[in-house]
Amino acid sequence: MNNFAILIPAAGSSTRMKGRDKLLEDVGGEPLLRRVVKRAIATGAQVFVTLPVGSPRLEVLADLAATTVLVADPETGMSASFRAIAPKLAKSIKALLVALPDMPEITGQDMALLLSAYAMFPDTPILRAATPDGTAGHPVVLPQWTFKDLPKLQGDMGPRDILKKHADKVALIPLTDDRAILDLDTPADWAKWRARA
Repeated sequence: MNNFAILIPAAGSSTRMKGRDKLLEDVGGEPLLRRVVKRAIATGAQVFVTLPVGSPRLEVLADLAATTVLVADPETGMSASFRAIAPKLAKSIKALLVALPDMPEITGQDMALLLSAYAMFPDTPILRAATPDGTAGHPVVLPQWTFKDLPKLQGDMGPRDILKKHADKVALIPLTDDRAILDLDTPADWAKWRARA
């Protein structure tokens, strides 16, 4: 996994959580963000976490082997995380897996599966996790040839522009159940998920 990196874009402001920070919500006895970062680290890939300057989220990651990258302009949307990470990617990095931090059911095994699957393709496509019925979701694996587009991203859509631009080069990797599309953005989302879990 030395030639792979994982980005966890955690510089957002949780505006839909009515004053709560969704990434600090308790999941299994620890903050969600810490749980996601630990799962990413377990893959053996280099892990980057983008955070807003002065964020309390930094404290829950202090003892973990992940590289934190501070984002000066998080108000411009998720694209700010990609612009911040672009210069940090060494030339040896063949692909970047983007794991959204508000998806609690994505496991380290899921991330490792996507990275392993990427190594099996001879034509370096973009990989995207999906549900068993083919609904595209996350995580997404961006090959090195897309890195030149990262500094150009704008707004809050993350890598969506890259996915749209290169739609003919996207391959779907199905994961179990709905985990590839399950994200928790609102208190109602959290209540529903906790009731289900």
